[in-house]
Amino acid sequence: MMNAAAQTGNIDLQYYGPVGFGNTTRTQQLSVIIDTGSADLWVPVGCGDCVNAQYEANASSTYTDTGKPFNGSGNVGGTLAYDTISIGGLEIDEAILCDFNDDPISGLIGLGFSSIATSGEPTFFENLIMQEKVSAPFFSVYLTRGKTNGSTITLGGYDMSKAVGPLIWVPVISKTYWTVQFNGAVVEGKNVTGDLHAIPGAGPATNYDSNFFSFPCDSNPTISLSLGGHNFRLSMQDFNLGTDGDGVSVSRNCIGGIVGMDDTFMEGFAIIGDEFLKSCE
Repeated sequence: MMNAAAQTGNIDLQYYGPVGFGNTTRTQQLSVIIDTGSADLWVPVGCGDCVNAQYEANASSTYTDTGKPFNGSGNVGGTLAYDTISIGGLEIDEAILCDFNDDPISGLIGLGFSSIATSGEPTFFENLIMQEKVSAPFFSVYLTRGKTNGSTITLGGYDMSKAVGPLIWVPVISKTYWTVQFNGAVVEGKNVTGDLHAIPGAGPATNYDSNFFSFPCDSNPTISLSLGGHNFRLSMQDFNLGTDGDGVSVSRNCIGGIVGMDDTFMEGFAIIGDEFLKSCE
């Protein structure tokens, strides 16, 4: 199990946790983003412009730089290397990628499938499975609300002390992302496939771009997402992202937690993120 922290602000932006790098006699620990939507492991090595903590390759006797160049999305680039990686007592040899800068975070660990890995290498979690270091080929997360500490990720199992109600299994239909069948939303008891104005009083957000919508703050709509034929209800404390204000005037409308994607996004896909994982009932 890994304890995870959150960057919060008004909403929980992203979750990160400690990962150990290098040989066990001198393990270096860095905070990395935990990302289920990618499959590479990135840390900064020899980055002159980075202000956050970075990996000291020269201090590890098990570090091997292949010299193979790597260019990822955004400004991430460097070379592919190998070293010992550990999380919560689980240790493997893993590929690492350098030059990533996002203070206070010193990298990113992707928990998607290696079929989408830019490096072409098995992921940390896939290596754990292949080396039989976890009891089951899945992981689970417990995400806190508005708190820096308290979140956890359990590799190879789940913590029933953090669960409410019976466990429901939804099959993965594509080993790329953790893709499941999305059947749509259920709003106020009605099945909705595209028109989220089914929430009474909802409409385009005034002070956000066209992908956002707002709804009356004093309303309490019931909203569920249907995955694999099962309905999971969203909590309003997660769905309500705050008022649709401009910082000067007071608005009676609040921003909804479902955001439309533009034409550049993959057709037929929806990202079901932290808001759902925190609140599904």
